[in-house]
Amino acid sequence: MTKKIFKYQEAIDQLKGILEDLQAENIDVDELSVKVKTATELIKICKEKIQKTEMEVKKIIKKFEEDDNS
Repeated sequence: MTKKIFKYQEAIDQLKGILEDLQAENIDVDELSVKVKTATELIKICKEKIQKTEMEVKKIIKKFEEDDNS
């Protein structure tokens, strides 16, 4: 099975859909574990993207500060 590559906003939108289904109790018991598993995978994707972006921003700021002090 090929793992789909999500953009951050796509993952967030899917998470919102799962949350709405849970809140509206639109999820059958048989598919609840699948939805929860999907949600945890999406959360992991979002967390990784946030961490990667944070590291990139820190590098950019550091480079900017180094260039500014030169």
